[in-house]
Amino acid sequence: MVEIMVEIIVEILRVTIAIGSALAGILAILIWKKDKTRRVSALRLFIQLVSLIAVFLTLSILAQWPSLVLGVIVVATIVFGRFFCGWICPFGLYMDFITLLRKSSKMFYWNLSERVNKYLHKLRYMIVAAILILPFFFNPLDPEVWRSFMLFQSPFKPLIVFFLGPLEPLIMSWPGAVGFNGYSVSYPYIREIIAYSNGPFLTSLNVFLFIAFTVVSSFMVRRFWCRFCPTGVSIAIVNRFAPFKWAPVLHLNKVEEKCTKCGICKRVCSVQVTEVYDRKGGDVTTSMCMLCLRCVEMCPYEDCLKLNIAGKTFFKSRNWLEPAKSD
Repeated sequence: MVEIMVEIIVEILRVTIAIGSALAGILAILIWKKDKTRRVSALRLFIQLVSLIAVFLTLSILAQWPSLVLGVIVVATIVFGRFFCGWICPFGLYMDFITLLRKSSKMFYWNLSERVNKYLHKLRYMIVAAILILPFFFNPLDPEVWRSFMLFQSPFKPLIVFFLGPLEPLIMSWPGAVGFNGYSVSYPYIREIIAYSNGPFLTSLNVFLFIAFTVVSSFMVRRFWCRFCPTGVSIAIVNRFAPFKWAPVLHLNKVEEKCTKCGICKRVCSVQVTEVYDRKGGDVTTSMCMLCLRCVEMCPYEDCLKLNIAGKTFFKSRNWLEPAKSD
């Protein structure tokens, strides 16, 4: 009986997500026509919802090949930068929904100091570095240890799940903490917490504390987890090498002569990127930027900010303070 109920709930959730995605698409079109400062944001929300469905189906099919999923993310990051974080990541979508909830309650958010924000950004590199030195805590001279590490085999198997943590939908199609008929109720990083916790009480406590921490912190600080998420590690260092000079292909560009230092780009950024405001002009893309394009969308100066794809302008700021001639 319980299994049947879970199957019904899962099917209802699938239909709900599909209907919600369609409604979000309609809403995006309506907003696109009326509110110039919300066009891209509405479109991004629609793409995030569709991506959530795509991630759910992808993980259902590739549950036995998590290394392949991680490889796709790495390649996509090299080519497109942190576009994945801003437009596709399910955990990012959850945090954006929490932000919408905060806005509906008319509560103010906290801005971290620039120093703290940059420290959190550097923390992601420290986390990845700590993961990379794990083999040295075993037997670094044993080839089998390095083989297991490179292939994410035991005892390093949970590491790949750690990097894929943000992709986990709230309903997964593989066994997890609470599962029936191949479906599990989950939350990002919960499986890693379960894997590394000892005892049912400590496991439940750690799960509760993590969920409470991420929900409350995301409610108070925009996209809090994204500021130090190890999955979103920038490949800026890799790009310094000649073979990778072409990557990524997405770049934010700024025309210095059209910028009045109004500060809007800095205020609307969900992860408090300051380089778009601080730099004089040219390529202002940074490893902290998730390419959500909120700064381009809100910039009130025609052609001041642009998103270039392989050198071609794909989207640019416009003077939304005045009606366009085509409107």
